[in-house]
Amino acid sequence: MNPLVELQKLGQSIWYDNIRRGLLVSGELKKLIDDGEICGVTSNPSIFEKAIAGSSDYDDALHALVDAGKRAPVILDALAIEDIRATADLLRPVYDRSNGGDGYASIEVSPLLANDTATTVSEARRIWKEIDRPNLMVKIPATPAGVPAITQAIADGLNINVTLIFSLRRYEEVTDAYLTGLEKRAAAGKPIDRIASVASFFVSRVDSLIDPRLEALVREEGPTAGKAASVLGKAAIANAKLAYAKFEEIFNSPRSAALKAKGARVQRPLWASTSTKNPAYPDVFYVEALIGPDTVDTVPPATINAYRDHGKPRPTLREGLDAAHAQLKTLAELGINMDAVTQKLEDDGVAAFSKSFESLIAVIEAKREKLLAGHVEGASASLPKGWQARIVKRLKKLDGENFAARLWAKDPTLWTDDKTHHAEIRERLGWLTVPEMMESRANELVDFADEARHAGFTHAALLGMGGSSLCPEVLRESFGVAHGYLDLAILDSTDPAQVRAVEARSDPARTLYIVASKSGSTTEPNMFFAYFWDKVRAIKGEQAGENFIAITDPGTRMERVAREHHFRRVFLNPPDIGGRYSALSFFGLVPAALIGVNVAKLLDHAERMVENSAVGVAAHDSGGLWLGAIMGEAALAGRDKVTLICSKDLRTFGYWVEQLIAESTGKSGKGIVPVEGEPVGTPDQYDVDRLFVYLRLTNELDAEVKALADAGHPVVTLELDDLYDMGGEFFRWEVATAVAGSILRIDAFDQPNVQESKDNTVRLLGEYQKRGTRQAAVPMGDAAWQSGATAIYAKGAPAKLKSAKTLAAALTAHLSQI
Repeated sequence: MNPLVELQKLGQSIWYDNIRRGLLVSGELKKLIDDGEICGVTSNPSIFEKAIAGSSDYDDALHALVDAGKRAPVILDALAIEDIRATADLLRPVYDRSNGGDGYASIEVSPLLANDTATTVSEARRIWKEIDRPNLMVKIPATPAGVPAITQAIADGLNINVTLIFSLRRYEEVTDAYLTGLEKRAAAGKPIDRIASVASFFVSRVDSLIDPRLEALVREEGPTAGKAASVLGKAAIANAKLAYAKFEEIFNSPRSAALKAKGARVQRPLWASTSTKNPAYPDVFYVEALIGPDTVDTVPPATINAYRDHGKPRPTLREGLDAAHAQLKTLAELGINMDAVTQKLEDDGVAAFSKSFESLIAVIEAKREKLLAGHVEGASASLPKGWQARIVKRLKKLDGENFAARLWAKDPTLWTDDKTHHAEIRERLGWLTVPEMMESRANELVDFADEARHAGFTHAALLGMGGSSLCPEVLRESFGVAHGYLDLAILDSTDPAQVRAVEARSDPARTLYIVASKSGSTTEPNMFFAYFWDKVRAIKGEQAGENFIAITDPGTRMERVAREHHFRRVFLNPPDIGGRYSALSFFGLVPAALIGVNVAKLLDHAERMVENSAVGVAAHDSGGLWLGAIMGEAALAGRDKVTLICSKDLRTFGYWVEQLIAESTGKSGKGIVPVEGEPVGTPDQYDVDRLFVYLRLTNELDAEVKALADAGHPVVTLELDDLYDMGGEFFRWEVATAVAGSILRIDAFDQPNVQESKDNTVRLLGEYQKRGTRQAAVPMGDAAWQSGATAIYAKGAPAKLKSAKTLAAALTAHLSQI
């Protein structure tokens, strides 16, 4: 049983919130349609921006349009219209089979027209005429200016997808606009039986705005804390259920019945923004809660995969209506005005789509300028003789194995057939979708950074180890600290000198301490916390918690400690991400926001690389799969030392890559050895075990790298336009490491030696606490040589060691055994 197909039996259609040329060309979109999993497609400027900026899908078409002298707005129009026409044609059998009930492709009028009724109508008519498909829907936003445009477009006979609806009041206006348009058309003697419309009611964004306010009330532990906790994560679903109740009331009214008698269809509610933004909620949280007849759910690829895997279809929309009313009443009692919330969401939504549209135009213009200058962006490789055929063969094999599709479906057999590893692998692939999740939280992070600044904090100290600290260190060293933001220090060593240095660099009262621990039980961050807690408490007493935040997984000991100590904030990270893959999660982004990095821009660049690694992208066009194929094949050929060469401003990026590759691939007697920070040598200084990867932001190392390539060493060059391209590089290297692990048949997501070391440390510390002596806790072997307080312990020590007269002689004898 396919849960996506089962939803249709309950009256709900699934529309795909995704479009890109690669999906059309590869046949992936057709397969989703033919398998009955989707019966419609939606698009918006943000989707097109990621598709065009993050892939080479459109390069040939761009070349042709640029050669024809077209400017960016005309280029965008041509590309979008071609994609929507092709999508509508793929969906036409669904449209015909359902007698026009389904099978629609949606395209948006320019968001810049959201406050212009007349131009919106004119643009909707132009798009309708240009695309010329009966199963097209034109998207018009539900702004005050958009509502009358909806009426006119319906009266003109256009199919309309009304977007950006957040409030019940606006929803009623939209349904009235639809019915009024039908009435005008019928009064003019024109048919209304083939007109279709959906009302796109946005869901998860409501919780994204309200939940932080509720969490603040919970943290205050005042008289309303319990009431606030009771409605966490409830507002969005309650709001949508009341909208559905209103839908049933309106479309069962006498007014609607009169139109139905003339062949009119209902305007179906469409649930938009149903991907989960809060890692504390299940990944199909909103889809499961809003299933009912005469509805559409438009979902992105990750949610499609999740629901296909573990969705449980059953009608839920009519359940808990009384509870929904009560929940919204509770919100009002807590001072949360839903009208104000939904108005802000509408304003922010229009602004966000407008910004995406402007960014899309800028992306196309930048590509246009590069094409005119004859410059091709991206990545390139200079490979030894015979290697090219080997890499091409591997890339074809990845395509033949449907690697990208299986990766996004979280198929553990890509790495191992050992079923004991499968469950853990599935629970370690959340990094694939975290950029999209974090994009919806970007404003929250900016607000938190502003809160910290306004609270008087001048410095921040991150208390973490390994994956929890490396990305923040890279960002701090690369971007520096923006004016007025917090100067960040990283403490990831128990060396007393480093602890003292972090303590001495700032006034503890004005320092925000970030306790970062995925498991919440790692010894070092917990000890750092205990140490600095005492320092701050000595100054601020009971208010010490104001100086601490935690980043951890839900349900950990650290979360509990943070709540008990009244931390300023607790950021719960998605639990299905391993530490070394957590750069684009809260672990990397909270510190980034505090130093003034534009996290939305960083994530936008990451999303472009996500799109470049999506289903339907050929392996040779996918930056992550391409790099991973080269790394894997190089390792099989004995060139297993991936040597990073970085432009000056990127020099610390290797810190993060080093741990990612080493922990992911160094196991089972196999692996790839990362080499970072090594000065670039001359070609003759290297053996035949190197693969060089050049992260190029500036040209200061070009000559040295060219010499290596000319001498026959394999060199991969990754071009970055600015520091924010690191967002894409984080994701590229995560994908590449996963691909290389698959080629080597290594589980790239477990960490047996790391865990072994942690377990041994806990055991030894426990023995020390129990027995009180180091010798009792640590197996030292025999004392083969001893003089005063100095001893060398060894098993089976040679006679030379035992008979040595001095420490120097004893060490020489010991080391000579190597």
